[in-house]
Amino acid sequence: MYKLYLDDERFPKLSNDWVIVRNFDEFKKMILLEGLPKEISFDHDLGDGIPTGFDCVKWMVYDMAFDLRNININVHSANPVGKDNIEGLIKSWNKFMDKGEQ
Repeated sequence: MYKLYLDDERFPKLSNDWVIVRNFDEFKKMILLEGLPKEISFDHDLGDGIPTGFDCVKWMVYDMAFDLRNININVHSANPVGKDNIEGLIKSWNKFMDKGEQ
C-alpha cells in the first residue's frame, strides 16, 4: 500500500514515503495503475485553468464510485473554500456508502 500526495508545488513534510503527483492526470493515472492508496493528502489549487483537487475527488466519487471509507484522507490546501468542498464531498460520499450497506 502506498500514500498519495497531490500538490502542484509543495512536498510532504516530515516524511519521504509519499508518491507525489502534481495534477489531475497524474492523480488518475497513479490510482488506475496502483489501485487506491492507504492515504491521500489533497491540495485544492493545482494551477490556473486546470482541474483542482476537488475535481480529483469528484472523479473518485462520481466517475469511479470508489469506497473511500478506509482511506486516511487529509486536505493540506491553503484555500479554505476548496478545503471545505473536498472534505464535504468526501464526508457526504462516505455517509452515502454507509447507508448502502444497511
